[in-house]
Amino acid sequence: MDNSQQHKGNHKSMSIRKKSTTLGVSAALAVGGIALASQHAQAISALSILNGISPSGGVGVTKNVLYGDAPLQDLDIYYPKPLAQAMQAERSIQTSYPMIVFVHGGSWKSGNKEDYAFVGQSLAQAGYITAVINYRKSPEHVYPDYVNDTAQAIAWSYNNAADLYADPERFAVIGHSAGAFNAVAAVADETFLAPYGMSPDDISAVIGIAGPYSYDFRQYSSATAFAADATPDDVMPDRHIKGAQPPYLLLTAEEDKVVHIRNTIKMTEALKNAGVSVETGVIEGASHATSIAAMSSPLRWLNDVRLQVLNYLDKTL
Repeated sequence: MDNSQQHKGNHKSMSIRKKSTTLGVSAALAVGGIALASQHAQAISALSILNGISPSGGVGVTKNVLYGDAPLQDLDIYYPKPLAQAMQAERSIQTSYPMIVFVHGGSWKSGNKEDYAFVGQSLAQAGYITAVINYRKSPEHVYPDYVNDTAQAIAWSYNNAADLYADPERFAVIGHSAGAFNAVAAVADETFLAPYGMSPDDISAVIGIAGPYSYDFRQYSSATAFAADATPDDVMPDRHIKGAQPPYLLLTAEEDKVVHIRNTIKMTEALKNAGVSVETGVIEGASHATSIAAMSSPLRWLNDVRLQVLNYLDKTL
């Protein structure tokens, strides 16, 4: 075993810490850490209305698990129904599940994991243990803070996968919009994962949905998410690909008026030039918002984003 593998092994011993106390995974679940996903109240917003009408499908969720010590460094973990039932009944569990880390959008200044509960539910219904993460926001936190948070959440999830009944050999990262930037940036540049004993190719797949990977942020309101003296060359992930990489799927929304398709085109070119396996897809009829909203049960008829994501995961993990 080389040093990096030993480092990973040390991280695997980390325990889950809840906001109110410190518990190992088994103890957290034994005291009622799992609840039905539909039982959690949401703030009044368009996304929370969507969450309110999304069937839970019997999936389980453990809320507010800390992956770091700073505010907003926490995540919710969604479990497929058979696993949730076995955990609640304290039955012996022999099966391991693939795992996904999902990173939400919001121009790096808004949104939270509760708003995107429907994504965790949707992926858990498809058989994936899913961590929906929070990260620190601008303008208080600018690049690279939110990418560092994403990398830390990825590493925490990977290193604790076995304790969550997940298989770290089948581990994917998905992001939407600003979250796709975070996810791609955190993996494409090996320096983000390195402090946690991970390398990008420890991850099985990365999926970016409608991500702004290559644009001049100085021309937009999102400039507040970056340092005043930063330039696109300093921060855009299409210019920072370092280390052996996993395969990527980059999806664009056909009717996206927020993030232009050139972002995917440039990121794809950069990955291919670095010798990375990358596929692209268009979500027909989708706007920027519906390119993620259609992951939810009530809106799946809008477009095929969920089908494209699941098809890619099925063949990759």
